[in-house]
Amino acid sequence: MTEIVLAIGIGTFAASGMWLLLRPRTFQVIIGLSLLSYAVNLFIVAMGRLHTDMPPVLEKAGPGDPALYADPLPQALVLTAIVISFATTALLLVVLLAARGLTGTDHVDGRETPP
Repeated sequence: MTEIVLAIGIGTFAASGMWLLLRPRTFQVIIGLSLLSYAVNLFIVAMGRLHTDMPPVLEKAGPGDPALYADPLPQALVLTAIVISFATTALLLVVLLAARGLTGTDHVDGRETPP
């Protein structure tokens, strides 16, 4: 049941991100990129197997059963991806504000279409 909920969540984030990415306004594109990065992060965590109440590393020296432990590599990758996506989003917001100040519109192509 947990896998189905996770798969639906990843699909919802990815579909919403793609829909917003194709919108004509710059702010919607930035939010779409953020949603896509959330979907990818959830996917990476899911590929590292979902374990609850399991330690991330071996407790004693010697051989251990890897099935009893959570994989720390996907967690480290996702943590790094979160930091990078936060910095990228901040940079894109600054570029958005500068472009809006220069062009007077927040359309991706810089042209406002008449209604």
